[in-house]
Amino acid sequence: MDYTKIPSLDIVKKTADNLHSHGISVYVAKNRDDAKKKVFSILPKDAEVMTMTSVTLDILGISKDINESNSYNSIKNKLMALDRKTQGKEMQKLGASPEWAIGSVHAVTEDGKVMIASNTGSQLPAYSYGASHVILVVGTHKIVKNIDEGFKRIYEHSLPLESERAKKAYGIPGSAVNKLLIINHENIQGRINIIFVPEVLGF
Repeated sequence: MDYTKIPSLDIVKKTADNLHSHGISVYVAKNRDDAKKKVFSILPKDAEVMTMTSVTLDILGISKDINESNSYNSIKNKLMALDRKTQGKEMQKLGASPEWAIGSVHAVTEDGKVMIASNTGSQLPAYSYGASHVILVVGTHKIVKNIDEGFKRIYEHSLPLESERAKKAYGIPGSAVNKLLIINHENIQGRINIIFVPEVLGF
């Protein structure tokens, strides 16, 4: 199966409508530049922001713009300044409950479910509950028919690519799907914002 295929506008609209019905706000960007503009129109200046590890954010330059700017209160910068051996608990708290969390996902089903796989699970608490606001930037090639297809996409497509990235970035044997978050519905309307981009971005 080709997991990099861009779906039709009808499928994107259907997916967006179903996400809306599940309490998730959706914006369909025209292109990557429009998506980036939308992120920074949502994100308030001086906001406390945790940028999750994301190839999508890196490609768009969003992580760099947030973490290397004086316009935002970067949690990632705070974490980099701490010692995991002696301040591990403080680091966990900072990453788990930022005011804003921004990242991406591995699959979105046409009926409006969001799937996020993780090796450590570090980004999952913020996405599921801890962050007051969540922005997820998602290439539309990540839209799948259903949960079963989402699992296949994660294991057959995302995992091998992430393993290669992790080997180069961290010098480890590879990654693993140790923890998996499925967002079926968001109870707080507008807490989660998905920005769809009609391009192949990330895994």
